[in-house]
Amino acid sequence: MLKNIRNFSIIAHIDHGKSTLADRMLEITNTINKRQMKEQVLDNMELERERGITIKMRPVTMDYENNGDKYTLNLIDTPGHIDFSYEVSRALQAVEGTVLLVDSTQGIQAQTLTTLQLAKDLGLTIIPVLSKIDSQNSRIEDITKEIVNLVGCESSDVILTSGKTGEGVDKLLEEIVKKIPAPKVAAEDNPNNDFRSLIFDFQYSNHKGIVVYTRVFDGELKAGQKIKFNASDRNFGPNEVGIFKPDERKVESLRAGEIGYIVTGIKEPGVAFVGDTVLDQFSKIPALSGYQDPKPVVWASVFPESQDDFTDLRSALGKLKLTDSSLTFEEEASGTLGRGYRCGFLGMLHLEIITERLHREFNLDLIVTLPSINYTVTTKKGDEIKAYSPSAFPDFGDIAEIKEPWTEIKIILPNEYLGDVMQVLYSHEAIPSETLTLSNNRSSISAEVPLRELMRNFFDELKSASSGYASLSYEIADYRKADVVKMEVLVAEEEFPAFSKIISKFRVEEEAQKTVEKLYNIMPRQMVATKLQCKAVGRILSSKTIPALRKNVTAHLYGGDITRKMKLREKQKKGKKKMQANAKIKVGQDVFMKMMKSGE
Repeated sequence: MLKNIRNFSIIAHIDHGKSTLADRMLEITNTINKRQMKEQVLDNMELERERGITIKMRPVTMDYENNGDKYTLNLIDTPGHIDFSYEVSRALQAVEGTVLLVDSTQGIQAQTLTTLQLAKDLGLTIIPVLSKIDSQNSRIEDITKEIVNLVGCESSDVILTSGKTGEGVDKLLEEIVKKIPAPKVAAEDNPNNDFRSLIFDFQYSNHKGIVVYTRVFDGELKAGQKIKFNASDRNFGPNEVGIFKPDERKVESLRAGEIGYIVTGIKEPGVAFVGDTVLDQFSKIPALSGYQDPKPVVWASVFPESQDDFTDLRSALGKLKLTDSSLTFEEEASGTLGRGYRCGFLGMLHLEIITERLHREFNLDLIVTLPSINYTVTTKKGDEIKAYSPSAFPDFGDIAEIKEPWTEIKIILPNEYLGDVMQVLYSHEAIPSETLTLSNNRSSISAEVPLRELMRNFFDELKSASSGYASLSYEIADYRKADVVKMEVLVAEEEFPAFSKIISKFRVEEEAQKTVEKLYNIMPRQMVATKLQCKAVGRILSSKTIPALRKNVTAHLYGGDITRKMKLREKQKKGKKKMQANAKIKVGQDVFMKMMKSGE
């Protein structure tokens, strides 16, 4: 029955106890018995359990009884890191309410504010909850005031819980049943109540093909029923439908208001899309409004260490794309590194997670280039170029204007670190716009920052300046004129595109000196002298030469006329000169790897 279904998600910052709270809900509703229980049940990816963070959203259906009435609670567990806010937005489209979980020892964080605003825009019911109230460092009264000011509720509306002990979880379940509305009945544009559901995620199985995670809005679906993907217009009959308990459990049908999965049997990419609508095959009703497409903000090239693994890399990226629709990639070739892929990521953590998964799940050894962003370059001829990497930039003399993406950021931090954090902002070309006091000892800073500066160790410097207490959220704002240049690295007067960077014009000389010095320290000596140079704005900014390896050709001589030694040295000198003229310097992959890592 629709009136006894509650669909909700939990939004929270990293390490605020979201997965632990979900564990207690599963225990109390007997979805998992205590013998099978383990920590972070819904985080089943090895990386999630290792890092203690949620990366992929995970739905689960719980049966709950309250005052004699039986309810079906559909929870979608979502990630907390800002890089995966796309995952959260998809989950919020499929529910009617959300639990706002705040750590009572840390307070509201910047990323929570971003997600909360999205929930408000969608008109979801919000239940404020404090976690970790059993901790000695808990500041229940102060954090409750922050939540009251933020959400606009009464202090009595804030539910106090502990995922560790289970305290307050029963009351939270009661409030979910009481406050979150049941799913609505069939819409006016669907008078015949035809089947219609929204895809919020999907997985790929070698055995089952594409398994679609969906929220049913209208009608009913049974196995074998003729349905279609609206966007790709592909017809199919599902082999199986089911719900999550939390593992997949087959059921006879999925009805309106329910959240479950559809086994399509389709094993080809480009058919299912997140945000697409599943309809009856001959239905004429309109599709549901989907989500915004994920937009990559960081780009990096990924090359296999051995070109023999290129086909395996292509296959691995294709399989990851079926489980992570926010990943984008296209083939590219480098004269130095061979064939690889230019990949788009949602952020630096997303990049790190994907490359780690490629290594662990597909046993691939990779070379990952320095991350870059998307610039819009206008040439003097009036052509507009989208440059995702330094190699795509035209020559310095051909550029009329460069535009780059800017971000709007929000930082929440203790007041004592305001001065140090402001210094970090100014060193990264930020334009602070507003500073607000949230409580007695916490403030919020709003600022505008170029996206390239966020990629330049901004997160690490922010954490260092605030002793780890500051939290950050950001969103892409607009494109603005950029005063940046392409810095090329030349080895033996040959450009190596993998080392090229896009640098702020006022920092380019300093960066050129650092780059040449770093390369000088890690490049092995060759049989010929190797000149290292950095070039920008049409001139050489930094140069250093690694001397050639020399053999002591006179070591076997003893005594005799000095002219014998002079003749041997002259012969060696001529040989070196001839060798230098025909030299082809090879840069080892270990040099590439060390250059890609900052701080070495």
